[in-house]
Amino acid sequence: MFESKRLVGAMSLIWLSTTAAQAAEKNAEAEALDLVSVVGDAEDVKDLPASATYIGTEEIRDQSYSDINRILRKAPGVNIREEDGFGLFPNISFRGVDTTRSAKITVMEDGVMIAPAPYSAPAAYFNPAGGRMSGVEVLKGGSQIKYGPHITGGVMNYQSTPIPYEGKAYLKTIYGSYGEFRAHGFVGDTLDTAHGKVGYLVEGYYRGSDGFKTIDTTPDFRNGDETGFQQTEPMLRLSWEPDTAMYQKLEVKFGYSSMDADETYLGLSEQDFQNDPYRRYAATRFDNIESQQIGGFARYFVSPTDNLDIVTTAYYREFDRNWAKLDGNQWAQALAGGSVTNLNNLACLKGTRACNFTVRDNNRSYYAAGVENVATYRFDLGETHHELNGGFRYHEDKEVRFQHDTRYTQSATGTITNSVVGAPGSQDDRSGLTNAYAFHLKDRIELGNWGFTPGIRYEHLNQEYVNNLSPNTNGRSSLDLYAGGGSLDYTFNDDLMVFASAHRGFSPPSPQNAVVDKLHEESSNAYELGSRYTHGAFSAEVTGFYTQFENLLVVSSIGGTGTGASENFGMVDTRGVELAMNFDAGEAMGWGFRNPYFLSFTYTDTEQLNDAASTDAESIFSYGKKGNKVPYIPEYALSFGSGLHFQKWGVEVAANYVGETFTSANNTDQQLNGVGAPDSRFGKTDEYVIMDVSAYYKVAKGVKVLGGVQNASNEQYIVSRQPYGPRPGMPLFAYGGFELDFDI
Repeated sequence: MFESKRLVGAMSLIWLSTTAAQAAEKNAEAEALDLVSVVGDAEDVKDLPASATYIGTEEIRDQSYSDINRILRKAPGVNIREEDGFGLFPNISFRGVDTTRSAKITVMEDGVMIAPAPYSAPAAYFNPAGGRMSGVEVLKGGSQIKYGPHITGGVMNYQSTPIPYEGKAYLKTIYGSYGEFRAHGFVGDTLDTAHGKVGYLVEGYYRGSDGFKTIDTTPDFRNGDETGFQQTEPMLRLSWEPDTAMYQKLEVKFGYSSMDADETYLGLSEQDFQNDPYRRYAATRFDNIESQQIGGFARYFVSPTDNLDIVTTAYYREFDRNWAKLDGNQWAQALAGGSVTNLNNLACLKGTRACNFTVRDNNRSYYAAGVENVATYRFDLGETHHELNGGFRYHEDKEVRFQHDTRYTQSATGTITNSVVGAPGSQDDRSGLTNAYAFHLKDRIELGNWGFTPGIRYEHLNQEYVNNLSPNTNGRSSLDLYAGGGSLDYTFNDDLMVFASAHRGFSPPSPQNAVVDKLHEESSNAYELGSRYTHGAFSAEVTGFYTQFENLLVVSSIGGTGTGASENFGMVDTRGVELAMNFDAGEAMGWGFRNPYFLSFTYTDTEQLNDAASTDAESIFSYGKKGNKVPYIPEYALSFGSGLHFQKWGVEVAANYVGETFTSANNTDQQLNGVGAPDSRFGKTDEYVIMDVSAYYKVAKGVKVLGGVQNASNEQYIVSRQPYGPRPGMPLFAYGGFELDFDI
């Protein structure tokens, strides 16, 4: 019964293979109850019949990463389009799905969806600080059937700091280039009381920077170096495990997040980028995003019998953001030149021409709430062992847009001579609401060395769209979504297993897409075949995948900007190979120190199977031709690195290669849209190699001094042409600090 108690969290909240469950039973002190995961931990990965990656605490801390783009480099099959250089607004794709704002993957924290409105507006304008996390998990293939609603690509789960079983205090601070300062600390413990075990964790995270770009100054604007941000994330977790005959545990989590960033949608002209990629034009001085999120969950575990675990989670979250940014798609055209009008507009951006421009307050608020109940029942039937997992979730989320414009008048010297603020809600006043009912059922069946895992998922959506500026478009819609599939695996011995899976996935449209645009859900048929080998200090996983997308749902058509409507693009095939390898030469050779090596490789081939239906010149998916590639999916990506870790000190080196990508479906090398007009959003991104180096020295037990350099070669490169024109990655970043890690 005791072992069942320790397992209830992992067995109830996540799917795990029987071998992983047995491993957890042998380690009753494992923190399974405190971690809601899709993989488990590094040890559990080797037993999963699907492509999976677990990035643990030490891997995040070794390089002092907070940027999720950098953290995910160790995960094969992940495609990333950087945007701001700090990882504040990631664009993450798995196996070739659209990268825009990570809208086509299911992103969770501790098993709870974290997109502001996962159904109504899944674009992730909120992303938690990667440096606050204790782990990050990536799961692809048939095993993602349990999760939703976006399962044409995969699932990513942030693991926040768990409540420790024994008292622990932690503090890490970093000072770095561009005035960057980070502080992450927590204290927690689990106490034995007369009423059972009571656990607590109090945590805080702060990150601030002055930014690495410089805005052109004007006679009335001299703060050109203020292009940074501030990010704050406190969190509180409490748990109670009463001393009763039937195992029970209650856990609550409450978190808050705020960000204030002087970020812009606008890039640079090609020539200006070559001269100084870290420049910003004077007209972007008003661009700023402020956001706040507040919410949490209550989770109740119970094990009525040794074979049955049930967990119920209730969650609620509110998110508000206002991104004031330069508005008007003529600016993207201006960056590409080619006409007198574009040149005049470019001069306006630089503050060298009298003109008018508009800054739009993209003021939006969101909420998401739901209740989920999941049960796992373990039983034997003849010679087969079963783990039956099923669940139901009711979810509701809403997006409200209440936006206005401010019109500025600029003199020929760049001085602002007048401004007119529009009435609140005059530019946009609309909302989208989704009620979703989700069911899943899957069974892990084992017979000898064979394993089979069939699963199904069904979701029913009721959606409502209200536009107060255009009431004739108001309406309701309902949608039924089906997914399912199965995986088959064979374990040769403790070291080697092979697995294969086939499953159907889906990604639903938003209320506006469903009600107004009459779009269908994106669906996919996905197949994978892989093998995993683990022996001592060496592990390797190789997986081949093939995904057939139908009705590819293109969000806002322009990749996050523009006036083009969302659309069902058509059919796309993606295929590729993922390879992950890890080896610790020091452990294997008995050297007395660690010498780890890692390699992560992804080959992805995407192919449009039809000509694009859209002739909207605003859309980067317009004028695509059969046989062309999908925008922003590199053919090759490679990460590799090594380290030396002695008793007192250590050093880590990691390098990342990303191939060039097309930034539009018409696959042009030039800055020309589908009708041949100049547009800076079209063309290619650069291939690049980035190297990060970190080191530490242990001053005393639990005390480290540390430092490092990211982008050590100071590589200058284009990571994206979205939202408006070429954007750079972060230049050389050097840092130093200390880390305290104590038992209390």
